Amino acid sequence: MAKLLFISNIAKRVGSFSVASIAAAKQIGFEYYYAANWSATPIEQRNEDENKFGIKLVNIDLNRSPYSSQNIKAYKQLVQFINDEKIDYIHCNTPVGGILGRLAGEKCHVKKVIYQAHGFHFYKGAPKKNWLIYYPIEKWLATKSDAIITINREDYERAKRFKLKNNGKIYYVPGVGMDLSQYNIPDDVRKIKRNEIGLKETDIALISMGDLIDRKNYPVAIEAISKLNNANVHYFICGNGPEKHNLKKLTKKLNIENNVHFLGYRTDIKELLKASDIFLFTSKQEGLARSLMEAMACGLPCVVSKIRGNTDLIKGTSCGYLCTTIDEYVDALSVLSNGTNRELCSVACSNQIKNFDLNSVIKKLIVIYSNEF
Repeated sequence: MAKLLFISNIAKRVGSFSVASIAAAKQIGFEYYYAANWSATPIEQRNEDENKFGIKLVNIDLNRSPYSSQNIKAYKQLVQFINDEKIDYIHCNTPVGGILGRLAGEKCHVKKVIYQAHGFHFYKGAPKKNWLIYYPIEKWLATKSDAIITINREDYERAKRFKLKNNGKIYYVPGVGMDLSQYNIPDDVRKIKRNEIGLKETDIALISMGDLIDRKNYPVAIEAISKLNNANVHYFICGNGPEKHNLKKLTKKLNIENNVHFLGYRTDIKELLKASDIFLFTSKQEGLARSLMEAMACGLPCVVSKIRGNTDLIKGTSCGYLCTTIDEYVDALSVLSNGTNRELCSVACSNQIKNFDLNSVIKKLIVIYSNEF
């Protein structure tokens, strides 16, 4: 039985990031190994996931930062494991996992190596330094890749310019796969959750999810709420991060403290989405945002930044609005203040997200694995 090694970086559980790959590999008949830094995961949890998915988890001391010297140790661990287990194929992900996986694959003469890019650091509108640093590195690493998988159209078109090992192929796959069955939330949950977070029937609930960091661009969302000037609008931000204090200061400065609510880390995201009316997403950079896909799976109209990935999901649909300025966000939110407009967007979202369904991604990976391996 051929052995496939899937590599990421920091992992806590086996989940959405790898489940399509596992399913595709199992259907073909590969023995599956999942290498990542599992140090924060209790051994009982690792054992449970190994049994549940029928795979083997491999702890490699990867560091998320490509500049960390810890990754020298991780590279040596990978080489040792690949040689000891006689790994046949590698499917590597993330910047660090992608670098170490391809270098180790070459060192160990692995039969074939696939790299899956979840969002190149060089993209339309990226800082010049990103192009100067990351583009030449990725172009070089492409020569050590037998195939590259991209998850958005912009990256797909750019990757086609690379010269791969043995004239390898570039593939497009629509994300890592959404298990849409998880988002069939009962209707009564909406009323329960809205009561819990203090919403009246006439209130319009906006929601965002993600770390409170500069890249997520929350000040634009908060300023749009201020300019909207609608006392019935409440904006819920789910997540923690270093920008929390500054964002709270901004809401105070704009006198909208009663309309912007910082919920911190939440384990009830699906229920909160069900309770909400509009998904607001002002991020500066994404590969293919899972939070946006989750919102669409819950049928939420979307007001989002016009960036890579978001355009794959929203452009050419009636799912919502792609925005570049604060005024455009305000205009879009004003239109969606009308319940009828929200209902039309909701139906469109539920239909569009089916293109990113887990089963669709599994089928595409089966084709890729069959072609390459």
